[in-house]
Amino acid sequence: MDAKRLGIYLSDHHAASVAGIELARRTEVENHSNPVGHFLAGLIPELREDQHTLEAVMRVLVVRGDVLKSRVAWALEKVGRLKLNGSWVRYSPLSRLVELEALCSATEGRISLWSTLARLQLQDLRLSAFDFEILIARAEVQKSALHRLRARAADVAFADAATPFGAGETAIASY
Repeated sequence: MDAKRLGIYLSDHHAASVAGIELARRTEVENHSNPVGHFLAGLIPELREDQHTLEAVMRVLVVRGDVLKSRVAWALEKVGRLKLNGSWVRYSPLSRLVELEALCSATEGRISLWSTLARLQLQDLRLSAFDFEILIARAEVQKSALHRLRARAADVAFADAATPFGAGETAIASY
């Protein structure tokens, strides 16, 4: 196993986790009163758990994180908020859609990370203490919920009439 490439790979995923948590926090704040916010309030602690697990993997494999990458990822998430979303002064339904799409993509990335580490676990006994299959399963459930929310966000974003997100719906965010 190439330790240098593995270190870069894990450091990249760590930086992505920093940006992903920041994005989830911002999206939760902007949607605190609807199903997106309710879902993200439960997801954010799980994202932090995943980040801590990744950090534990890095410690076990004696891989140092790249602080600069993590700081740049954090800053890029902030810059990403400046996108044109059709509304200059308030949160837009298009913002919600794009943010949920980004969180869907980030979840795919976590599934890939855990799947890769599960494969490497067969080669490196230092990884034997981690249950990557449980992390994969949890991320799959999260992905399913995010896709449901994203689909509803698309309906709201492109509706002819302004529609509050989650109006008259059952809790679609439960998982």
